[in-house]
Amino acid sequence: MTTTTVDETALNAFVLRAVDHLGAGYLGVMVSLGARLGLYQALAEAGPLTSAQLAERTQCAERYVRDWASAQAAAGYVAYDADNGTFALTPEQALVLADENSPVYLPPAWNTPAAMWSDEAKALHAFRTGEGIAWGDHDPRLAHGTAAFYRNGYRASLVSQWLPALDGVVAALERGIAVADVGVGHGHTTVLMAEAFPNSRFHGFDTHAPSISEARRNAREAGLGERAVFERASAKEYDARGFGLICFFDALHDMGDPVGVLRHASDALTSDGTLLLVEPNAADRLEDNFHIVGQTYYAASSMICTAHAIADGGELVLGAQAGPKRLTEVLNEAGFSRVRVVAETPFNLIIEAKR
Repeated sequence: MTTTTVDETALNAFVLRAVDHLGAGYLGVMVSLGARLGLYQALAEAGPLTSAQLAERTQCAERYVRDWASAQAAAGYVAYDADNGTFALTPEQALVLADENSPVYLPPAWNTPAAMWSDEAKALHAFRTGEGIAWGDHDPRLAHGTAAFYRNGYRASLVSQWLPALDGVVAALERGIAVADVGVGHGHTTVLMAEAFPNSRFHGFDTHAPSISEARRNAREAGLGERAVFERASAKEYDARGFGLICFFDALHDMGDPVGVLRHASDALTSDGTLLLVEPNAADRLEDNFHIVGQTYYAASSMICTAHAIADGGELVLGAQAGPKRLTEVLNEAGFSRVRVVAETPFNLIIEAKR
Protein backbone atom coordinates (compact mmCIF):
# COMPACT_ATOMS: atom_id res chain seq x y z
CA MET A 1 0.00 0.00 0.00
CA THR A 2 1.10 3.53 -0.65
CA THR A 3 0.28 6.44 1.59
CA THR A 4 -0.23 10.02 0.57
CA THR A 5 0.82 12.86 2.80
CA VAL A 6 -1.60 15.76 2.67
CA ASP A 7 -0.27 19.26 3.14
CA GLU A 8 -2.90 20.71 5.46
CA THR A 9 -1.96 24.29 4.58
CA ALA A 10 -2.27 23.60 0.87
CA LEU A 11 -5.55 21.72 1.45
CA ASN A 12 -7.10 24.55 3.42
CA ALA A 13 -5.97 27.09 0.85
CA PHE A 14 -7.54 25.09 -1.97
CA VAL A 15 -10.77 24.54 -0.02
CA LEU A 16 -11.03 28.29 0.49
CA ARG A 17 -10.38 28.85 -3.21
CA ALA A 18 -13.14 26.40 -4.16
CA VAL A 19 -15.56 27.94 -1.64
CA ASP A 20 -14.74 31.37 -3.06
CA HIS A 21 -15.78 30.12 -6.50
CA LEU A 22 -18.88 28.49 -5.02
CA GLY A 23 -19.78 31.81 -3.43
CA ALA A 24 -19.42 33.50 -6.81
CA GLY A 25 -22.08 31.15 -8.14
CA TYR A 26 -24.44 32.16 -5.35
CA LEU A 27 -23.55 35.80 -5.86
CA GLY A 28 -24.38 35.69 -9.56
CA VAL A 29 -28.02 34.95 -8.79
CA MET A 30 -28.08 37.91 -6.40
CA VAL A 31 -26.55 40.18 -9.04
CA SER A 32 -29.19 39.21 -11.58
CA LEU A 33 -31.96 39.81 -9.04
CA GLY A 34 -30.48 43.14 -8.06
CA ALA A 35 -30.40 44.34 -11.64
CA ARG A 36 -33.85 43.08 -12.58
CA LEU A 37 -35.49 44.46 -9.43
CA GLY A 38 -33.82 47.86 -9.79
CA LEU A 39 -31.98 47.56 -6.47
CA TYR A 40 -28.63 48.68 -7.84
CA GLN A 41 -30.21 51.55 -9.75
CA ALA A 42 -31.96 52.76 -6.61
CA LEU A 43 -28.72 52.68 -4.63
CA ALA A 44 -26.92 54.55 -7.40
CA GLU A 45 -29.59 57.22 -7.61
CA ALA A 46 -30.51 57.70 -3.94
CA GLY A 47 -28.02 55.90 -1.71
CA PRO A 48 -26.97 55.55 1.02
CA LEU A 49 -30.17 53.73 1.98
CA THR A 50 -31.24 51.42 4.75
CA SER A 51 -32.73 48.10 3.68
CA ALA A 52 -36.18 49.48 4.54
CA GLN A 53 -35.63 52.58 2.41
CA LEU A 54 -34.29 50.49 -0.44
CA ALA A 55 -37.25 48.14 -0.26
CA GLU A 56 -39.68 51.05 -0.28
CA ARG A 57 -38.06 52.68 -3.32
CA THR A 58 -38.11 49.44 -5.31
CA GLN A 59 -41.47 48.15 -4.03
CA CYS A 60 -39.89 44.98 -2.69
CA ALA A 61 -40.30 43.15 0.62
CA GLU A 62 -37.85 44.50 3.19
CA ARG A 63 -36.91 41.14 4.70
CA TYR A 64 -35.72 39.84 1.34
CA VAL A 65 -33.94 43.09 0.55
CA ARG A 66 -32.14 43.00 3.89
CA ASP A 67 -30.51 39.64 3.18
CA TRP A 68 -29.80 40.61 -0.44
CA ALA A 69 -28.03 43.81 0.63
CA SER A 70 -26.13 41.97 3.36
CA ALA A 71 -24.86 39.42 0.82
CA GLN A 72 -23.79 42.25 -1.48
CA ALA A 73 -21.93 44.00 1.32
CA ALA A 74 -20.23 40.78 2.40
CA ALA A 75 -19.01 40.28 -1.17
CA GLY A 76 -17.77 43.85 -1.53
CA TYR A 77 -20.38 44.63 -4.18
CA VAL A 78 -21.93 47.44 -2.13
CA ALA A 79 -20.52 49.60 0.66
CA TYR A 80 -22.00 49.33 4.15
CA ASP A 81 -22.02 52.05 6.82
CA ALA A 82 -22.31 50.23 10.16
CA ASP A 83 -22.99 53.39 12.15
CA ASN A 84 -26.04 54.32 10.07
CA GLY A 85 -27.05 50.87 8.85
CA THR A 86 -27.04 52.04 5.24
CA PHE A 87 -25.92 50.56 1.94
CA ALA A 88 -24.47 52.47 -1.02
CA LEU A 89 -22.65 51.99 -4.32
CA THR A 90 -19.26 53.52 -4.98
CA PRO A 91 -18.89 55.19 -8.40
CA GLU A 92 -16.89 52.17 -9.57
CA GLN A 93 -19.49 49.68 -8.37
CA ALA A 94 -22.22 51.73 -10.05
CA LEU A 95 -20.45 51.51 -13.42
CA VAL A 96 -20.33 47.73 -13.19
CA LEU A 97 -23.72 47.07 -11.60
CA ALA A 98 -26.12 49.99 -12.20
CA ASP A 99 -25.22 51.85 -15.41
CA GLU A 100 -26.71 49.87 -18.31
CA ASN A 101 -24.73 51.93 -20.83
CA SER A 102 -21.37 51.46 -19.14
CA PRO A 103 -18.77 49.45 -21.10
CA VAL A 104 -18.20 47.39 -17.95
CA TYR A 105 -21.86 46.74 -17.07
CA LEU A 106 -21.95 43.04 -16.14
CA PRO A 107 -25.28 41.82 -14.63
CA PRO A 108 -26.66 40.35 -17.90
CA ALA A 109 -23.53 38.24 -18.29
CA TRP A 110 -24.72 35.96 -15.49
CA ASN A 111 -27.34 34.66 -17.90
CA THR A 112 -24.58 32.66 -19.57
CA PRO A 113 -23.61 30.44 -16.60
CA ALA A 114 -27.32 30.12 -15.77
CA ALA A 115 -27.87 28.73 -19.27
CA MET A 116 -24.86 26.44 -18.90
CA TRP A 117 -26.30 24.92 -15.72
CA SER A 118 -29.66 24.53 -17.41
CA ASP A 119 -27.97 22.67 -20.27
CA GLU A 120 -25.92 20.33 -18.06
CA ALA A 121 -27.73 17.21 -19.26
CA LYS A 122 -26.96 18.12 -22.87
CA ALA A 123 -23.33 18.71 -21.98
CA LEU A 124 -23.07 15.34 -20.24
CA HIS A 125 -24.39 13.66 -23.39
CA ALA A 126 -22.01 15.66 -25.61
CA PHE A 127 -18.95 14.83 -23.48
CA ARG A 128 -19.79 11.12 -23.53
CA THR A 129 -20.64 10.85 -27.22
CA GLY A 130 -18.56 13.57 -28.88
CA GLU A 131 -21.71 15.02 -30.41
CA GLY A 132 -22.26 18.76 -30.68
CA ILE A 133 -24.77 21.19 -29.20
CA ALA A 134 -26.03 23.78 -31.67
CA TRP A 135 -26.34 27.38 -30.52
CA GLY A 136 -30.12 27.29 -30.90
CA ASP A 137 -30.40 24.18 -28.74
CA HIS A 138 -29.16 25.98 -25.63
CA ASP A 139 -31.30 27.65 -23.00
CA PRO A 140 -32.50 30.99 -24.50
CA ARG A 141 -30.71 32.88 -21.72
CA LEU A 142 -27.43 32.07 -23.45
CA ALA A 143 -28.13 34.22 -26.52
CA HIS A 144 -29.48 37.10 -24.45
CA GLY A 145 -26.64 36.98 -21.92
CA THR A 146 -23.92 36.78 -24.56
CA ALA A 147 -25.38 39.64 -26.60
CA ALA A 148 -25.78 41.86 -23.55
CA PHE A 149 -22.29 41.06 -22.25
CA TYR A 150 -20.54 42.05 -25.47
CA ARG A 151 -22.87 44.91 -26.51
CA ASN A 152 -21.46 47.64 -24.30
CA GLY A 153 -17.85 46.68 -24.99
CA TYR A 154 -18.54 46.97 -28.70
CA ARG A 155 -20.32 50.28 -28.10
CA ALA A 156 -17.26 51.65 -26.30
CA SER A 157 -14.64 50.53 -28.82
CA LEU A 158 -15.92 49.48 -32.25
CA VAL A 159 -16.55 52.84 -33.93
CA SER A 160 -14.12 54.93 -31.88
CA GLN A 161 -11.10 52.60 -31.83
CA TRP A 162 -11.31 49.36 -33.79
CA LEU A 163 -12.56 50.62 -37.15
CA PRO A 164 -10.08 53.55 -37.17
CA ALA A 165 -7.27 51.04 -36.58
CA LEU A 166 -8.05 49.41 -39.94
CA ASP A 167 -6.27 50.72 -43.01
CA GLY A 168 -8.57 53.07 -44.94
CA VAL A 169 -11.81 51.52 -43.69
CA VAL A 170 -13.32 54.57 -42.00
CA ALA A 171 -12.86 56.67 -45.13
CA ALA A 172 -14.50 53.93 -47.21
CA LEU A 173 -17.42 53.68 -44.79
CA GLU A 174 -17.90 57.44 -44.94
CA ARG A 175 -17.98 57.33 -48.75
CA GLY A 176 -20.35 54.38 -48.72
CA ILE A 177 -19.70 50.65 -49.05
CA ALA A 178 -21.55 47.38 -48.44
CA VAL A 179 -20.71 45.72 -45.14
CA ALA A 180 -21.39 42.14 -44.00
CA ASP A 181 -21.66 41.20 -40.32
CA VAL A 182 -21.41 37.39 -40.21
CA GLY A 183 -22.68 35.51 -37.17
CA VAL A 184 -24.49 38.72 -36.31
CA GLY A 185 -26.41 37.54 -33.24
CA HIS A 186 -28.69 40.29 -31.98
CA GLY A 187 -27.22 42.80 -34.39
CA HIS A 188 -25.72 45.25 -31.93
CA THR A 189 -22.51 45.63 -33.94
CA THR A 190 -24.42 46.16 -37.18
CA VAL A 191 -26.59 48.83 -35.58
CA LEU A 192 -23.57 50.64 -34.12
CA MET A 193 -21.85 50.80 -37.50
CA ALA A 194 -24.99 51.75 -39.40
CA GLU A 195 -25.68 54.62 -37.01
CA ALA A 196 -22.13 55.92 -37.41
CA PHE A 197 -21.89 55.62 -41.20
CA PRO A 198 -25.15 56.62 -42.91
CA ASN A 199 -23.72 56.35 -46.45
CA SER A 200 -23.00 52.64 -46.12
CA ARG A 201 -25.35 49.64 -46.22
CA PHE A 202 -25.16 46.79 -43.75
CA HIS A 203 -26.13 43.13 -44.04
CA GLY A 204 -26.26 40.80 -41.04
CA PHE A 205 -26.22 37.01 -41.41
CA ASP A 206 -26.88 34.30 -38.83
CA THR A 207 -28.35 30.80 -38.75
CA HIS A 208 -30.21 31.36 -35.46
CA ALA A 209 -33.72 32.55 -36.30
CA PRO A 210 -34.54 34.06 -32.86
CA SER A 211 -31.35 36.13 -33.02
CA ILE A 212 -32.25 37.41 -36.49
CA SER A 213 -35.62 38.49 -35.12
CA GLU A 214 -33.91 40.33 -32.26
CA ALA A 215 -31.51 41.99 -34.70
CA ARG A 216 -34.36 43.23 -36.86
CA ARG A 217 -36.12 44.61 -33.81
CA ASN A 218 -32.98 46.42 -32.66
CA ALA A 219 -32.51 47.94 -36.13
CA ARG A 220 -36.14 49.10 -36.23
CA GLU A 221 -35.82 50.72 -32.82
CA ALA A 222 -32.70 52.54 -34.05
CA GLY A 223 -34.65 53.84 -37.07
CA LEU A 224 -32.24 52.37 -39.62
CA GLY A 225 -34.85 51.38 -42.20
CA GLU A 226 -33.37 49.46 -45.13
CA ARG A 227 -29.76 50.43 -44.38
CA ALA A 228 -29.42 47.47 -42.03
CA VAL A 229 -31.02 44.23 -43.16
CA PHE A 230 -30.73 40.78 -41.61
CA GLU A 231 -31.04 37.39 -43.24
CA ARG A 232 -30.98 33.84 -41.97
CA ALA A 233 -28.02 32.33 -43.81
CA SER A 234 -24.94 30.34 -42.93
CA ALA A 235 -21.47 31.82 -43.04
CA LYS A 236 -20.74 29.88 -46.26
CA GLU A 237 -24.04 30.56 -48.05
CA TYR A 238 -24.78 34.29 -48.03
CA ASP A 239 -24.57 35.97 -51.43
CA ALA A 240 -21.18 37.34 -52.47
CA ARG A 241 -22.21 40.94 -53.09
CA GLY A 242 -18.93 42.79 -53.33
CA PHE A 243 -18.54 43.82 -49.71
CA GLY A 244 -15.95 46.43 -48.83
CA LEU A 245 -15.84 45.17 -45.24
CA ILE A 246 -16.77 41.79 -43.75
CA CYS A 247 -16.84 41.43 -39.96
CA PHE A 248 -16.83 38.48 -37.59
CA PHE A 249 -17.49 39.53 -33.99
CA ASP A 250 -16.72 36.72 -31.54
CA ALA A 251 -18.22 34.27 -34.00
CA LEU A 252 -15.60 32.58 -36.20
CA HIS A 253 -14.37 30.19 -33.51
CA ASP A 254 -17.95 28.88 -33.12
CA MET A 255 -18.09 27.76 -36.74
CA GLY A 256 -17.39 24.20 -37.84
CA ASP A 257 -15.38 25.08 -40.94
CA PRO A 258 -13.59 28.38 -40.26
CA VAL A 259 -11.29 28.02 -43.27
CA GLY A 260 -14.24 27.46 -45.60
CA VAL A 261 -16.09 30.37 -43.99
CA LEU A 262 -13.12 32.65 -44.54
CA ARG A 263 -12.68 31.49 -48.13
CA HIS A 264 -16.31 32.42 -48.75
CA ALA A 265 -15.64 35.82 -47.17
CA SER A 266 -12.62 36.27 -49.43
CA ASP A 267 -14.82 35.60 -52.47
CA ALA A 268 -17.43 38.05 -51.17
CA LEU A 269 -14.98 40.92 -50.66
CA THR A 270 -14.10 43.55 -53.21
CA SER A 271 -10.51 43.45 -54.48
CA ASP A 272 -9.47 46.08 -51.93
CA GLY A 273 -11.86 44.90 -49.20
CA THR A 274 -10.98 44.29 -45.57
CA LEU A 275 -11.88 41.51 -43.17
CA LEU A 276 -12.30 42.47 -39.50
CA LEU A 277 -11.94 39.53 -37.14
CA VAL A 278 -12.73 40.05 -33.45
CA GLU A 279 -11.96 36.98 -31.36
CA PRO A 280 -11.56 36.20 -27.65
CA ASN A 281 -8.18 37.34 -26.39
CA ALA A 282 -5.79 34.47 -25.78
CA ALA A 283 -2.08 33.77 -25.78
CA ASP A 284 -0.75 31.05 -28.05
CA ARG A 285 0.43 28.79 -25.20
CA LEU A 286 -2.02 27.11 -22.84
CA GLU A 287 0.00 27.99 -19.75
CA ASP A 288 -0.09 31.68 -20.63
CA ASN A 289 -3.89 31.65 -20.40
CA PHE A 290 -3.98 30.57 -16.75
CA HIS A 291 -5.88 33.59 -15.42
CA ILE A 292 -9.49 34.55 -14.74
CA VAL A 293 -10.33 35.47 -18.35
CA GLY A 294 -8.76 32.27 -19.67
CA GLN A 295 -10.56 30.22 -17.03
CA THR A 296 -13.88 31.75 -18.05
CA TYR A 297 -13.33 31.38 -21.79
CA TYR A 298 -12.13 27.77 -21.62
CA ALA A 299 -15.21 26.85 -19.59
CA ALA A 300 -17.52 28.62 -22.02
CA SER A 301 -15.68 27.01 -24.92
CA SER A 302 -16.22 23.48 -23.61
CA MET A 303 -20.00 23.86 -23.40
CA ILE A 304 -20.79 26.50 -26.02
CA CYS A 305 -18.14 27.31 -28.63
CA THR A 306 -16.62 23.87 -29.14
CA ALA A 307 -20.05 22.26 -28.85
CA HIS A 308 -21.52 24.45 -31.59
CA ALA A 309 -18.53 24.03 -33.89
CA ILE A 310 -18.91 20.25 -33.63
CA ALA A 311 -22.64 20.55 -34.33
CA ASP A 312 -21.74 22.73 -37.33
CA GLY A 313 -19.66 20.01 -38.95
CA GLY A 314 -16.55 20.08 -36.81
CA GLU A 315 -14.00 20.12 -39.64
CA LEU A 316 -11.78 22.40 -37.53
CA VAL A 317 -12.79 23.20 -33.96
CA LEU A 318 -10.86 26.28 -32.88
CA GLY A 319 -12.44 26.79 -29.46
CA ALA A 320 -12.60 30.13 -27.71
CA GLN A 321 -8.87 30.36 -26.99
CA ALA A 322 -7.28 29.81 -30.39
CA GLY A 323 -4.69 32.59 -30.03
CA PRO A 324 -3.19 34.89 -32.68
CA LYS A 325 -0.80 32.33 -34.19
CA ARG A 326 -3.54 29.78 -34.91
CA LEU A 327 -5.94 32.44 -36.17
CA THR A 328 -3.27 33.80 -38.50
CA GLU A 329 -2.64 30.28 -39.87
CA VAL A 330 -6.36 29.84 -40.56
CA LEU A 331 -6.58 33.23 -42.28
CA ASN A 332 -3.51 32.47 -44.39
CA GLU A 333 -4.91 29.10 -45.41
CA ALA A 334 -8.10 30.84 -46.52
CA GLY A 335 -6.17 33.21 -48.78
CA PHE A 336 -5.57 36.23 -46.55
CA SER A 337 -1.86 36.94 -46.87
CA ARG A 338 -1.79 40.21 -44.92
CA VAL A 339 -2.81 39.70 -41.30
CA ARG A 340 -2.13 41.92 -38.31
CA VAL A 341 -3.44 42.42 -34.78
CA VAL A 342 -4.50 46.07 -34.70
CA ALA A 343 -5.85 46.29 -31.13
CA GLU A 344 -6.68 44.23 -28.09
CA THR A 345 -8.65 44.42 -24.87
CA PRO A 346 -8.61 42.09 -21.88
CA PHE A 347 -11.41 40.19 -23.64
CA ASN A 348 -10.74 40.52 -27.37
CA LEU A 349 -8.15 40.42 -30.14
CA ILE A 350 -8.94 42.70 -33.09
CA ILE A 351 -7.39 41.46 -36.32
CA GLU A 352 -7.27 43.00 -39.80
CA ALA A 353 -6.90 40.68 -42.81
CA LYS A 354 -6.55 41.40 -46.50
CA ARG A 355 -6.01 39.15 -49.48
